[in-house]
Amino acid sequence: MVEEARAGEAGLLDAYSMAVAGAAERVGPSVVKVEVSSKLRGRDSGRGRDGGSGSGSGFFFTPDGFLLTNSHVVHDAERVQIMTPDGQSLRGYLVGEDPHTDLAVLRVHDAEAHPASLGESRRLRVGQVAVAIGNPYGFAWSVTAGVVSALGRTLRTATGRLVDNVIQTDAALNPGNSGGPLVNSLGDVIGVNTAMIRPGQGICFAIPIDTAVWVAAALIHDGRVRRAYLGMAGQTVPILKRLTVHHALRNTSGVLVVSTEKGSPAERASIRDGDILIALAGQTIESIDDLHRLLAGDRVGESLPIEALRGTELIKASIRPSDGVRRAA
Repeated sequence: MVEEARAGEAGLLDAYSMAVAGAAERVGPSVVKVEVSSKLRGRDSGRGRDGGSGSGSGFFFTPDGFLLTNSHVVHDAERVQIMTPDGQSLRGYLVGEDPHTDLAVLRVHDAEAHPASLGESRRLRVGQVAVAIGNPYGFAWSVTAGVVSALGRTLRTATGRLVDNVIQTDAALNPGNSGGPLVNSLGDVIGVNTAMIRPGQGICFAIPIDTAVWVAAALIHDGRVRRAYLGMAGQTVPILKRLTVHHALRNTSGVLVVSTEKGSPAERASIRDGDILIALAGQTIESIDDLHRLLAGDRVGESLPIEALRGTELIKASIRPSDGVRRAA
């Protein structure tokens, strides 16, 4: 009986090993090392930038040389060099980046690209196998494995904006893994590795591939991602209980308007410094993050009802978000 149990355990281990090895072999030819150089010096949590140079990871997702990586890997880079698994060193060109989701698209010309197979992050289940491939600390094409630890997490990027539906995994990520693929047991990409919690053990995050595909399409088409813009700065503040009771509000907090830009949608809607925003487009706003979630690109140019507290008074108005691009008069 003991021998049978051990044989069964070995069979399970072999099945797991075969799944990880198979996934790595399938996506491996698509994964690249991204080396960057820049005049800038500074802290970089994902690629270990030192003296204006650093490295990260990326992967081909089209046969004509388009790659996905992290924005923080290539941001402000003067030169990008792509190292392929077969030993080629190729010049990479930035197509566009979106710091709000920490994603960037690069392109390599005249390269024999092996595009990764893209999965669907919306079909993920907690507990399923997750495999990461990248270049941690310069150790090229390293494979780590674990599981999908949680779904629906939010992650704050360097811009302060939240990315929704982030994948949490315990597949080990380290500086240099940034921008590499997180794949399922079939070798299909389910996320773009982006961050880890340094003091934590096995708490790592990836941008879901469904988000990455949408961002990549926008970057290739327009070079940027459109988002709705109000032209104001704010912060989350509590609302006095007597005001929530008096106005029958669902909010216990809102967004205090700290400043508005001249000629901005906020100014044109008569939003003033000191107002507390509590609702937009019929949705309750209790934090700056709630406001960010509501400012999707499809809101640009749309007239939206907005509610705010001005002192003890409830103010209702309409606001028309712009795309934030300044145009000549």
